[in-house]
Amino acid sequence: MSEQPTIVKCLVWDLDNTLWQGTLLEDDEVRVPDAVRELIATLDSRGILQAVASKNDHDLAWAKLEALGLAEFFVVPRIGWGPKSDSVRLIAERLKFAEGTIAFVDDQPAERAEVAFHLPQVRCYDAADLLSFADLPEFSPENVTVDSRRRREMYRAGFEREAQQAAFKGPDEEFLRSLELVMRIERATGEQLTRVEELTLRTSQMNATGVHYSDAALRELLADPGHEVLVTTMADRFGPHGAVGVMLLATHPGVWHLKLLATSCRVVSFGAGAALLNWLIDQAARAGAHLVADFRPTDRNRMMEIAYRFAGFTRSSEEPCDCLAALPAVGDEGLQQLHLVSGPRAAHPTIEISAPDLAAHHGVAAAAPAR
Repeated sequence: MSEQPTIVKCLVWDLDNTLWQGTLLEDDEVRVPDAVRELIATLDSRGILQAVASKNDHDLAWAKLEALGLAEFFVVPRIGWGPKSDSVRLIAERLKFAEGTIAFVDDQPAERAEVAFHLPQVRCYDAADLLSFADLPEFSPENVTVDSRRRREMYRAGFEREAQQAAFKGPDEEFLRSLELVMRIERATGEQLTRVEELTLRTSQMNATGVHYSDAALRELLADPGHEVLVTTMADRFGPHGAVGVMLLATHPGVWHLKLLATSCRVVSFGAGAALLNWLIDQAARAGAHLVADFRPTDRNRMMEIAYRFAGFTRSSEEPCDCLAALPAVGDEGLQQLHLVSGPRAAHPTIEISAPDLAAHHGVAAAAPAR
């Protein structure tokens, strides 16, 4: 069986005689076929970003895209008179995408050849084949999550956020406060499991163990009253960040076992990981629970180790705790268990948190047998 090809993350469009019929600077009118409009909307709904690399007058071409009602679908437009390979490369850099996840479509063989020569990993397509794109495996992700469907919105918000940060004069904490960041921690639902699984698989720098939990394993944990599968989303005044974190927590009487903490690298600068740990430590303190966190050092997750250490976790328990007997034996020699005798924590200074009350549900009083 052949392997599934790498999914295209961004399709870069030529304009003249590709996206629209006609040449903008020569013809009285250009038109976009309904089938092309449908393709643009379909790819957008699948979470595939779309950009433009066109040799054209920028202002005139962008105005035409606006008049056609299509400008909103395109991020990072590169419209000018330079080589299209330069435009495609700059689009990939701006989106922080590997060139192998970029596709380019153009009606001119010479333009496709120029891009292919300078950027051999970019997949180039003839505009004559446009209408088959929706059926190609590289344009058909297996799972389309809620975040996928609003990926364009999140990238646009991110670009605006970056521009505001670059122009901001003042301390970083003041800028973060100005963002009006809101973090929502929720018990995962079945619908969210695909995104949770994706976070455990794709997040490496901010993944405490590097373990990938499959959809089936996550569903087992969801059904287990002794486990919490928590998904974290974030938003600010510019728009949503989407799902940015996952915690897998086993709640034994007197001890909470954090089996996995993973957060998206794109929210590290906002303090998302520290905010999650701060909230969890406070919840454990209110529940009267000792915290134990699994950590496996990898060549990429040094940042996560620093986050645990900064939060107060150590390699050994400073106070004897009979409750630790409830923990399963560590069978993996590479796995460390970090300990923290939890104490109350103040609210995060720049992130407003909305979350369930785990302390009330799993605290000492909740666990005590009825009299």
